[in-house]
Amino acid sequence: MKKDTHPTYYEDAKVTCACGNTFAVGSTLKEIRVELCNLCHPFYTGKQKFVDTARRVEKYQEKVAKVAKAASGHVGKKAKHAAKAIKKIAKTSGTKEKK
Repeated sequence: MKKDTHPTYYEDAKVTCACGNTFAVGSTLKEIRVELCNLCHPFYTGKQKFVDTARRVEKYQEKVAKVAKAASGHVGKKAKHAAKAIKKIAKTSGTKEKK
């Protein structure tokens, strides 16, 4: 067998979270830095927390607001067709009939 084919395994690798929590796990890396852990993750804490590094949440909220604004002024096909028919009737009834 070839030597040094497997990486070094550290049984006491230190994991550090952005919230300050630290704990040890087994890993091929000696030190691991993470953004979320079990103490600050919304699934485990039950609190709503947005972790947004690329402005995704704001972009989504802007998109939803834009769609809602467009939908509020939207008139369906049937309403447009009915308005067109009313205009047509008003136009034809406004002319004088010859006897």
